[in-house]
Amino acid sequence: MLTITAVIRAKKGHEATMRQALLDVVAHVRANEPSTVGYYVSQDAADACVFATYERYVDQAAMDRHNNSPAVARFFEVAKPILDGDVILVSASEIASK
Repeated sequence: MLTITAVIRAKKGHEATMRQALLDVVAHVRANEPSTVGYYVSQDAADACVFATYERYVDQAAMDRHNNSPAVARFFEVAKPILDGDVILVSASEIASK
């Protein structure tokens, strides 16, 4: 199982826009990506500007399909001007799960 963890920080005042952009990606994943095993989005309880995704893919091809999808391109069109710093990405091979 391949995973991506992303930590995304929105500029103050743009939390709702970032939240909706991420939810739009989730809707696309649910409707179009059967090879995406899980796609989780969280918003920090202490700092509403901070979001995290945890993404699980059956293989590299599934990850590539997601990352090259129109939904991800649209997300970055919306997110790029409201990002507060770089997106922190960790791509990994899952070694354990429950």
